Amino acid sequence: MLLQGVFPAITTPFYPDGRIYFRKLEHNVAKYSLTDIAGFVVLGSTGEVVMLSDGERREILLGAIEAAGGNKIMIAGTGAESVRGTLEMTEAAAEFGYDAALVRTPHYYKSQMTTAVMANFYRTVADRSALPVLIYSVPPFTGYDIPTEVVKELADHPNVIGIKESSGSVEKIAQMAKETAHVRRTVSATLRRSTGRRDVVSVSALAGTSTVVEERTQEVGFQILAGSAQKMLPSLEAGASGAVLAFGCVAPVACVEVHKAFRAGDIEKAKAAQEKIVGPATRIASQLGVAGVKYGMDFNGYYGGNPRLPLLPVSSEVRAEIEGLLGDLRG
Repeated sequence: MLLQGVFPAITTPFYPDGRIYFRKLEHNVAKYSLTDIAGFVVLGSTGEVVMLSDGERREILLGAIEAAGGNKIMIAGTGAESVRGTLEMTEAAAEFGYDAALVRTPHYYKSQMTTAVMANFYRTVADRSALPVLIYSVPPFTGYDIPTEVVKELADHPNVIGIKESSGSVEKIAQMAKETAHVRRTVSATLRRSTGRRDVVSVSALAGTSTVVEERTQEVGFQILAGSAQKMLPSLEAGASGAVLAFGCVAPVACVEVHKAFRAGDIEKAKAAQEKIVGPATRIASQLGVAGVKYGMDFNGYYGGNPRLPLLPVSSEVRAEIEGLLGDLRG
């Protein structure tokens, strides 16, 4: 599939007692679907995935895809510490109609995560996965930064379609783009009668799952999605095709403007749009994290609410700071 554009890494809304607030999840997804985002990442780090049970994750995957707009690409966070756990959640996502699986690097046994172990983990998952696989490297949370040589090796696997790179290193994105430039694949663009969504997927992935009513082919390479809003434009210039952004939950339109201007070749406009989000994205998404993102959403007309314990909401002083940062980035 073609992964271009901005993908908000959506949050998980909770009631004050910590139960999942599914109506607010559906409200947020439906509202985001009215914008020009390319799609959604459900159960990423900003979705507090590590705070959820397997049953809750499945319910969230189902609720989000049912509320999404018909033309959005749906990416499910399915990574677990084991191959078995990853494949079980990926199978559920496939049954719900997701387009790709975002698989976080296993990291708990960090000292044993050699390059051979990591390469074998992803190869085994990709061999058996019901969905195309996106590597998810997020060193700020896992403490593990997948080496470029492993990414290069995995890029040759026909079911590993790209990576979400959240190290914040533009230099690493540039190096990965260079090392994987040889990868070229022809995929089919199809219209699925069951969902009404137009997606770029392999024909084999669709077998037995939906009726194809239109088909065309397109060539794509190994696709890199940046994970930092404040570095989105430099990442695109370095070879990223799009971005998966926590800050996209707060100000999706402002983030999309950067990508649109870049794709149109209007670099001055892209720089101006990038400059508008650098400060707010750095403070709200990178420094304040989930709690900051959720309050930013509340301020901008979405439902954020509080994070799940042990995470705490931001203070009244920080709320005022966030409101000031978002003064020019409403909606």
